[in-house]
Amino acid sequence: MCDTCGCNITHGNAHLVTNDGKLAQTEDGKSAVTVLKNLLSENDHQAAHNREHFDRRNILAINLMSSPGAGKTALLEATIDALGDQIGIAVIEGDLETENDAERIRGKGVSAIQISTGSACHLDAHMVHDALHHMDLDGIDVVFIENVGNLVCPASFDLGQHRNITLLSVTEGDDKPAKYPVMFRAADLVLLTKCDLLDVLDDFEPARAEHYLRHLASEAPLFNIAARRSIDIDEWTDWLINEINAQRDRAERHETLRPNIQPEGAALHTASAHEHEHGQHHHDHGHDHKHS
Repeated sequence: MCDTCGCNITHGNAHLVTNDGKLAQTEDGKSAVTVLKNLLSENDHQAAHNREHFDRRNILAINLMSSPGAGKTALLEATIDALGDQIGIAVIEGDLETENDAERIRGKGVSAIQISTGSACHLDAHMVHDALHHMDLDGIDVVFIENVGNLVCPASFDLGQHRNITLLSVTEGDDKPAKYPVMFRAADLVLLTKCDLLDVLDDFEPARAEHYLRHLASEAPLFNIAARRSIDIDEWTDWLINEINAQRDRAERHETLRPNIQPEGAALHTASAHEHEHGQHHHDHGHDHKHS
């Protein structure tokens, strides 16, 4: 999986494994598994630092995850319209290329930092840390981190956030929670988006989507929303205000909240690296044998 999509090493953590980086050399000089496990460990260390940064400022950090086109940016635009005069909002945008989404957010008068990940299919804690250096967080109550559109890898990496929100568009399939369990198990809230289209879609059953979600033993709330038309957003905005207040209370008690990162997803990354290393060793051995 990740040896082909490029998310083992990103521009956020590449300094750790190149030149004189602390992970440039492994014990045997070639172990991809060791490198990857160390990268995940370094990511978690950086994520804890990011979360401490948010906690010191009483800021709630939310990781938005979904497949491409599910409506993450539209949700942010509707949220800004509904709550922009009540709370301070800042956004970190993650995409492979372009600043299109960040420009949409800035058009609403909200600060947005764009992270272009190149080939990486998810954000990591180092990328978020770099973005924070360019953000003025004075007066900010919530930082939304809009992750790369992908229903697998973003659930596996701690960015320093407090909550995960997974969006499922009704233009997808209502069996997505069953097909992508790692992503939906990570969710603290699931939003069914584009629900204004349900009248013309006869193959998406919200009740069936919730059935698959509950089959994962998830207790995450599930709300219907049509962000582009600002329909049914009250449940969402009420949830958000409650979470902001809860974060302030935690910060006053010097407590923090770690998101529901999925070890299964991290294991997939590790397994992928191991398979790649084993396959390369087998290929090299066969190549040598052929020419011996």
